[in-house]
Amino acid sequence: MAKQLLSSDFSNWTSYRLTYQIDLPAKGNSARLWLPLPDTNDSAFQFTQGSNWSGNATKASFATIGSSPFPVFKAEWHGKPKSGQRHVTVSCIVKTTHHSLDLAHDHATKNSALPNSIKNYLNPTHLKPTNGIVRETAHAIVKEKQATSTVDQAKAIYDWVIGNAQYDPNTRGRGQGDVKTMLEKSQLSGKCVDLNSLFVALAKAANIPARNQYGIRISESKLFDSIGQYGDISQSQHCRAEFFLAGRGWIPVNPADVLQASNMEKLALDDAKIMQLKEKFFGTWEMNWLTFNHAEDLTLHPANAASKLPFFMYPYAEIDGKALDSLDHENFAYKITSGELVGTGAKF
Repeated sequence: MAKQLLSSDFSNWTSYRLTYQIDLPAKGNSARLWLPLPDTNDSAFQFTQGSNWSGNATKASFATIGSSPFPVFKAEWHGKPKSGQRHVTVSCIVKTTHHSLDLAHDHATKNSALPNSIKNYLNPTHLKPTNGIVRETAHAIVKEKQATSTVDQAKAIYDWVIGNAQYDPNTRGRGQGDVKTMLEKSQLSGKCVDLNSLFVALAKAANIPARNQYGIRISESKLFDSIGQYGDISQSQHCRAEFFLAGRGWIPVNPADVLQASNMEKLALDDAKIMQLKEKFFGTWEMNWLTFNHAEDLTLHPANAASKLPFFMYPYAEIDGKALDSLDHENFAYKITSGELVGTGAKF
């Protein structure tokens, strides 16, 4: 169901409790678990206030991984549990607020030099190369639109993704983001990881630093019912995209949710409500969502090659060194819930 878009929405911070309840099978002699946690690199739109855990793990800790670094909960079980399954509960408190940047005056600005710390976000990843068909497609998009500034080039790519890709509700999980295969097979469909990865890879190939932010929906949307979730969010993992604009910082974009709203609400891309959403989501994230990290090609456990992940958005577990399928909810049971903490929001 479409809802009225109000520019005054999202003005306050809102506090949430994110809770994991994990049950691992009692089989095998040992088990390991990693959970992605809300990003603690505090930003203008997200602030994490702390985490705690309980359960029957032999050993557990809150730690960080990656070069940024990103928060993670790690647990180990040595031997079989004395009774029942291996179990942990992890709770986090996080605040979010509306994230929007006005780009009206940036379209005509010339491209500026990139800070050295940002140049890494031009590099390809395993599933998001920047050469071959990806580079050819990016250059064709920019050339067709005669885009010269960074903002105009990014907008051209954003518009192209929305105009040429499709949201596929039958995609397993949130997709894989295999951009090269998508382009080579002309199968530009999937869910948020596929669609936003398409934007990110094309932006990088056009020499615009870009990245996915991997996280989870935590509340209902004020815009469309189909792009929000509250309460049981066990299968509500969701990623967003952003590109870097020198002098402004990271710019939020969200082509995937435009395509999801169009598909799920049965509204054409040229419908006025979808057109409005499309304009809004170039420079805006609705913060009914939180980010865990932007880690990619990440190895959780150096001693086990199977723990190398293209991205880290789902709980990950191993029993006797063998990885469980994070999307097989019958054999790897976990529940993730969100709850708004009423009365704890504050204006900043």
